[in-house]
Order: sequence, then C-alpha cells, then structure tokens
Amino acid sequence: MKLKVDFVREQFKAFSEPSLKRMSHFENAGGSYMCRQVADILYDYHSRLRMQPYYSYQASKEAGQLMDQSYQVLAEILNVPNDWVHVGASTTANTYTLSHAFECLIDKSKNIVVTNQDHEANSGYWRAMAKHGVEIREWSVGKDGLLDPENLWSLLDANTVFVAFPHVSNIVGAINPVAEICAKLKSQNIYSIVDGVSYAPHAWPDISALGADIYFFSAYKTFGPHQGVMTINPELAAKLDNQAHSFNASYLRKRFNPAGPDHAQVAALRGMGDYISKLHKKHFKVETSLTEMTGKVSALQRSHESKKLAILLEGLEKIGSIRIIGDVDIRDRVPTVSILHESKKGSELAKALRKHGVMAAGGSFYAPRVLNAMGIDPDHGVLRLSFVHYAKSKDMEHVLKALKSVLNN
Repeated sequence: MKLKVDFVREQFKAFSEPSLKRMSHFENAGGSYMCRQVADILYDYHSRLRMQPYYSYQASKEAGQLMDQSYQVLAEILNVPNDWVHVGASTTANTYTLSHAFECLIDKSKNIVVTNQDHEANSGYWRAMAKHGVEIREWSVGKDGLLDPENLWSLLDANTVFVAFPHVSNIVGAINPVAEICAKLKSQNIYSIVDGVSYAPHAWPDISALGADIYFFSAYKTFGPHQGVMTINPELAAKLDNQAHSFNASYLRKRFNPAGPDHAQVAALRGMGDYISKLHKKHFKVETSLTEMTGKVSALQRSHESKKLAILLEGLEKIGSIRIIGDVDIRDRVPTVSILHESKKGSELAKALRKHGVMAAGGSFYAPRVLNAMGIDPDHGVLRLSFVHYAKSKDMEHVLKALKSVLNN
C-alpha cells in the first residue's frame, strides 16, 4: 500500500500557505510543519480555556481533561502505560533536569557512558556530571561517524550507571540497534537513555519493544507543539530526585518539570493521535487501537520516505565535489542527509539554495563532536537535507536541480 501523500498534505495548513507554495522544506530535522489537528486544539484552547486547569468550574475542568487525554494518547502511541509519560519544555530542558535528578544515584565510585555521535542535548549535560567526580566514558564513532556496539561492551563494568546514546544521529542519519543495546544493558543492570529526536519523525517508537529506560523526543519535530516528550520507567523515576516543588514530589508526572507545564501545548499533544487516526482511517478504513494504528501508519511513513530517500541519494551520488556523510544504504538510515563540500561552508550552500526555493540549513547542528571525529571542522559544517513523509518526488527533483545549480556557480 502506498501513502496517499496528497491527503497527508491536506492535513497541514502550511501547504495552503501562499508564501510557502513554491518552497521545498528540507530542514524537518530542525522542526516539522504542525498538523491541523494539533493547530486546531491549540487555537481552541487559547480561545476558550486559557486558565489554570483542574479547578472545579467547567472550563477549568475541561482544560485539565484535555491535558489528561494527551498523556493517555501519548502512552498509546508509544505503547507504554500512562505513568511512563512526561512532558517538558523541550528535550534539552528535559535532559538538563534529568542530569540533576540522577545525582542521587551517582557518586565518585560510579561511571556513565556517553557518545560523541549525539546531539549535545544527550551528551553535554551528562558530561557536566564530571564536576561531581563522576567518571565519563565515551563510546566513540569511527571515521565514518557510525557507532559499533561491539566497542561499547568493553566500556561497561559493575559501576556503570547508564549509557546515553542516540536512536539516530542528527548528522549521520544512521539508525542504531536500540533494542539490542537496551536488552544487553538491562541484563547487566545498567540503565539506557535514548535520544529519539531524530528517529521519531520517521516512525513512532514502540518503547516497549525497544526496552529503553528513558526515551525522549521533540514533539515539534513530530508535527506537534514545541514540547519535549519523554518516557521514563516508573521504577527508575521513583529512585530519582524530585526536581519540582517539594509539594509535588508525590506526583510522578510533575517530578521532572520544575517550571510546570505549558497547559495549552500539553492539551494540543492529543492532536498527534488524531492525525495518526485520520491517516489510518484513510488508508486502512477500519480503526483498531491507537497503538496498532500507530504501527501501521509508521510503516507507511517509512516506506514512503525510503522511496524518496533513494531518489535523493542516487541523485546526490551523481553530483561531483560533495561527500555524503554516513551510509547510503536506505535500510540503515532515515532521510536526514548531511553533505560536505570541501570549499563551501554548509551555511553558504543553504543560503544559496534559499534563492532556489529550497529551505535547508547548514552548520554543526549542535553535534560538533561527531563532526570532529570525522575530521570535519564544525565551523565549516555540513549542508543538511532532511524530510519527512509529506515530501514528494518533485521535492527531491527540486533540491537536486537547485544543488547542481548552486555548485556550478
């Protein structure tokens, strides 16, 4: 079955926006368009319910109910119990908070493992724990920017508390074998912390199948509001220090949200489930559980994206003077493709593409460590072309034509 991409695009107001009509969006790794279902809830909430939720009057009750529904919807999408789901201001804010919450489990006798493939959000705050005397061990990429699981196991011992690693690199685009790694870590009583920001836009993660103790992603990259979503195993969550007001310590959902939630945006998260349901109904007719629908829709997304990615990679390989970062095998990556030009900075290429109607970006993308490991100057950076399932073949043709023109001038 093929994804009905025209129907998909009807669910996004951006595709009817005149100023975007002739533009191709290739910076989805930095933020996707918001689907109508989310936007409509946001507008309705701000119009009618912008008040403190969970009080006794009707509007406040409804506001709280919408927020509760979002937590349940997220749990069903991610295939975890409701008490696993937490929402914060952003993924970066969530990891900053968790780094403090973990201090109670870590002392000078302990060590943690991080990678140099990560976005800095899943590296920098953990590395900062060294100031408390914690030993930081690095699981390093090879010259190709890829992580080899075999290089991880020798870093572990009885004093390792957790391993933090990405599901997908936001530079290399490679998919790491999360389930395999998490299972082996669990067998050694080591926690797993997985950054799914660059994976979730392409296929909703099944957290139960992956087995991660902590998994997080950014909802604004999965067609939703600007919030950070994370799942935490409740057994682990109960061991971590409360980061909220002292009187909220007994409320698991509030423990890792020091500033309190953005009520409207939390309520709007439910719209991502409505979007999934709408796509499922269009393609499969009969609705099942949201968890099952999510799996089927994810498969459609990945299949569609893989076909478009094959077009893009084949075209890029024919262009001289550029280097594609990472593996070109579409089975092992998502459609986040970084390109290196020896003389032109990534930001320069992105600026030039803008004149051709291509929205892309260049730089180090908060991941200078992996660029350094590959011998690439982060200040020079790469051009990043990233798309999601609402992209069409004509978008691939558009960017390839534009890039050829830019490189020939």
